[in-house]
Amino acid sequence: MRAVLSRVLLVGLVLACLTSIGIMAQGRGKGNPEAAKVKNPVAATPESIAAGRPIFQRYCAVCHGTNAEGGSGSDISPPAPNLTDTEWLHGSTDGEIFYTIKNGVPPDLNMEPWGDRIKDPDIWNVVNYVRSLAKKK
Repeated sequence: MRAVLSRVLLVGLVLACLTSIGIMAQGRGKGNPEAAKVKNPVAATPESIAAGRPIFQRYCAVCHGTNAEGGSGSDISPPAPNLTDTEWLHGSTDGEIFYTIKNGVPPDLNMEPWGDRIKDPDIWNVVNYVRSLAKKK
């Protein structure tokens, strides 16, 4: 009888854990409503896009690839997403992209925050650059 009860409790515990993981996963990738309200103060001019390219290459290409089509990942981190497609897991507005670059992707910080190394106007240039890549497809 104890063996059966132990198994029932174990199955219940496993199901509870799986449900919690599923609920947490649903919360990820929904975007950021507050950041979505932020408007890009830097016009997406050819100059801004050109200024964003070397910053992207220096800080972002290591993970996202030189063409921003995604990285390979590793044993300890998932692949960096393709930034030229239409699927934006953390929001697709300029404000959400800016927020993600500046603050990273918590809680695991699979993408580290860059706000302490890249100035805000330069982050906006990167936003404009990445947007220009998506428009080409």
